[in-house]
Amino acid sequence: MGERAPGYELPLLLFAAFRDAIDRAHADLAEHGHPDVRPMHGFVFQAIGTHGTTAVELAARLGVTKQAAGKTITALERQGYLERAADPRDARAKKVRLTARGIEVLELSERAFDAVQAQWAQAVGEQRLADLREDLRTLAPGELFRLDAPGWFGTGR
Repeated sequence: MGERAPGYELPLLLFAAFRDAIDRAHADLAEHGHPDVRPMHGFVFQAIGTHGTTAVELAARLGVTKQAAGKTITALERQGYLERAADPRDARAKKVRLTARGIEVLELSERAFDAVQAQWAQAVGEQRLADLREDLRTLAPGELFRLDAPGWFGTGR
């Protein structure tokens, strides 16, 4: 087998692969009319989901302050990706929802990540990629969608 790699190398390789996938997906989004979408926005769109959410719930899901969530909502609203509407369950609350433009980004992102995965399969082989996915499922603790990454990156934990 060769020399044992230093412990810090694997997390850096995982991050580099993650970064490459994200960068490729965002290049594709830019080519399809969404040059203003940033990696953090994907977490926001996922946290909002197809049914919408409130700013308070969004902040909690992302692990950020209510003020940070509010600023992000306002910016994405200005860009046409989100809209605020009355919450049918609570007249005092506003619900944040994806617009058709926001849903389009999710759909384009899905196709872009499928293309990245196909390129990876071509590079290492279908079976090795499938094995890697299964191994990562074993190694990754907890739920797959940890949407609190923006807060985690920002807190220095």
